[in-house]
Amino acid sequence: MIILENEKNFINNKIEKRVLFKNKEINLLPKKILVMGLPGSGKTRLSTELKKIIPIIHLNADEIRKHFNDWDFSKEGRIRQADRMKRFSDYIYLEKISPLADFVCPLDETRKILKPDIIIWMDTEKKGRFENTNKIFQKPKKFHFRITTKNAKYWSNYIKERMINNDY
Repeated sequence: MIILENEKNFINNKIEKRVLFKNKEINLLPKKILVMGLPGSGKTRLSTELKKIIPIIHLNADEIRKHFNDWDFSKEGRIRQADRMKRFSDYIYLEKISPLADFVCPLDETRKILKPDIIIWMDTEKKGRFENTNKIFQKPKKFHFRITTKNAKYWSNYIKERMINNDY
């Protein structure tokens, strides 16, 4: 895995800022988690709730794009972002921590690049606010959780319980 020094600094900062997870009853093996869906579907809200109750490092695509000043939404830009999210996820996973990648991930190709262990599909919006994303968005054929309402607290607890019981 090739990770650039500025990327490593970004990720190490996230790991260092991570508050030690105090709930000892949650003992999950690290998993690469993807929360995906159209813009406005509630990906970040669900991810924020999940990080309160399970030990993860949250990778938000918009935060990462902003940090690296990369707002290219062409197919090549989306593939580059998926590759970056994969490198970051792999780096965190090697630290024996679960990375959670929160981004649109609109193409089967971008999901294959990331290779998540768990896919959470936010299927709460039929149309996002960006027409170019609506046109290329491919509904996932395989997923572990399909979220159909914007109730992040409910769904985060539901997902946590299913993960604890390896029922996904």
